[in-house]
Amino acid sequence: MSQHLNTLHHCSYSIQFHLVACTKYRRKCITKPMLERMQEIFSTTLNKWEGELIEFNGEADHVHLLISVNPKVQPSKLVNNLKTVSSRLLRKEFGEHLNRVYRGKPIFWSRSYCIISCGGAPISVLKQYIQQQAEID
Repeated sequence: MSQHLNTLHHCSYSIQFHLVACTKYRRKCITKPMLERMQEIFSTTLNKWEGELIEFNGEADHVHLLISVNPKVQPSKLVNNLKTVSSRLLRKEFGEHLNRVYRGKPIFWSRSYCIISCGGAPISVLKQYIQQQAEID
C-alpha cells in the first residue's frame, strides 16, 4: 500500500502534525458547545492555509488536532494563527462564561503548545530504507 501524496507545482508531499493546545493556567473552561465551535473555527482556518483538519477532540483544559499542511506553511505561524483566531472568536461568542473564568482578561490559550510530526513510515523504517540505497560507483 502506498502513501497518498499531495502535489504543488514542483513537489509532492504528505505532511501531518499532531497539535496539542492548552488553556491558560490549564483552567478547565472548555464546554461541549465551545469544543464543537472550535472544530468549525480550526477547520475553516486550516482551509485558508490550504490545510485540513483530519481529526479533532479535547477535554476541559486542552485540545488535540491532527492536521495536514503543505510545505509552504511555517508550523509556528500556523499555530499562532489558529490560537489567535479561535481565542478571539471564542471570547466573543462565549464571553460571559470566559469572563467568569479569566476575570475579564482577554486570554484563552496558554502561550505554549506541543506539535509533533506524524504520518508515513516510522523513523526506523526510513533510516533502513536510506541505508539500503545502492552505492554510487
